[in-house]
Amino acid sequence: MSARPLILAGREVLTGETHDVCSPADGRVLSRVSMAGAAEMEAAAAAAARSLAVTRRLTGWERAQILDRLVEGVRGRAEEMARCICEEAGKPIVLARLEVSRALDTLRLSAEEGRRLAGEVVPVDGVSGGAGRLALTRRVARGPVLAITPFNFPLNLVCHKVGPAVAAGAPLVLKPAEQTPGAALMLGELLLAAGWPGEALSVLPADRRIASGLVQDRRFAVVSFTGSDAVGWRLRAMAPYAQVLLELGGNASVILEPDADLDRALPLIARASAAYAGQVCISVQHVLAHASILDRVREGLIAETEKIAVGDPADPAVLCGPLISAASGERVRAWLAEAEAGGARRLTGGFGGGTGGGALCRPAIYEGVPEGARLRTEEVFAPVAHLDGYRDIGEAIARINRSRFGLQTGLFTRDIGTVLRCFSELEVGGLIHDDAPSYRADPMPYGGLKDSGTGREGPRYAVEEFTEPRLLVLRAG
Repeated sequence: MSARPLILAGREVLTGETHDVCSPADGRVLSRVSMAGAAEMEAAAAAAARSLAVTRRLTGWERAQILDRLVEGVRGRAEEMARCICEEAGKPIVLARLEVSRALDTLRLSAEEGRRLAGEVVPVDGVSGGAGRLALTRRVARGPVLAITPFNFPLNLVCHKVGPAVAAGAPLVLKPAEQTPGAALMLGELLLAAGWPGEALSVLPADRRIASGLVQDRRFAVVSFTGSDAVGWRLRAMAPYAQVLLELGGNASVILEPDADLDRALPLIARASAAYAGQVCISVQHVLAHASILDRVREGLIAETEKIAVGDPADPAVLCGPLISAASGERVRAWLAEAEAGGARRLTGGFGGGTGGGALCRPAIYEGVPEGARLRTEEVFAPVAHLDGYRDIGEAIARINRSRFGLQTGLFTRDIGTVLRCFSELEVGGLIHDDAPSYRADPMPYGGLKDSGTGREGPRYAVEEFTEPRLLVLRAG
């Protein structure tokens, strides 16, 4: 099998080191990709620094036109990209196609931001000494962006960094996940074909230890990382001079109040816990049901969970495929065994055997998970949720706020007063009313509090993070 080149400063390059990309579903080798080493990392950083003068000179119209052409390029290869995501990530094909559709939205939104990127008039005449002066700001790219992306959304989360970087006029060095580099490399090819300056783009599959050296490189003004909280906070400490955006993990909760529409809520919650084997940082992990409806919720949630199709991700009927690797499967098995040893009761689901290179876990519901168990305190990243009852909304809020994470929470209720109280008191980045916490529309300011990260994604908000205001003060006469 011949190696696939990486993209280094706009050029396809074969290196001496390669990595086999394997299917999580059956373990077969899908492709062999060139891996970047220290020399390629240095060359990419130097090219990004050189190209900043070029990308900053691009007008908003030019940046938007590049993104418009990129949208058309992605649309033309949409099915190819979806099948690549399905194979490399083990993502069910129906969800992989949805990811490509969302990526198109993300790029379109980024093009709009490129067109309207602007500053403001500062009213300096409102203070003494300001008479006769006009102050203006404009937003300019902070500098080159280093983007590090995870395996679970190998196209759309890449677009959430690529699109805003292009809109801002910032050179980009992208390190995609080792398990899922294919879609990122395709996107890079399309971006270069759309007219983005070659030196301003590198797509470098690499070992994380090699990539961490770039985080410390002061030529990068922005580091945008999506991944685990342990890695993210370590990277932030390594980059004290950069603008660091961290989109990290969570153990998302959903609250069901007594007036919740359970016919609507329970199918949504079951799917939001099981979709893509729960490998989404806003998958439902914790279900909080008011004591008055707990029995109905338990019964209905089990029934809805058992309806979910599990198996081959290439099957359009399947919603829950394999975990990304055998190692992930072993970790999840250990966490479930720990919870059960502490008294947790499995209501449905669980492991039923391996699937080649990964592990297949049937969507599972637990009850009575002990307070210290990792299934309660950490991000399980598997199709597993646990159920608790509560007596009043204040208790539910307090339980969620005890978590070290704070990404998103779902709330099912018809009472607007309860919605507003939760919006005020919950320590999370987003409250999703009448839906699961896994709801995300790409224009949203997406991000969390506490160990869930810092900064916000969504093209408008990421462009603000990637740029800084520059001031001009004009004196009349």
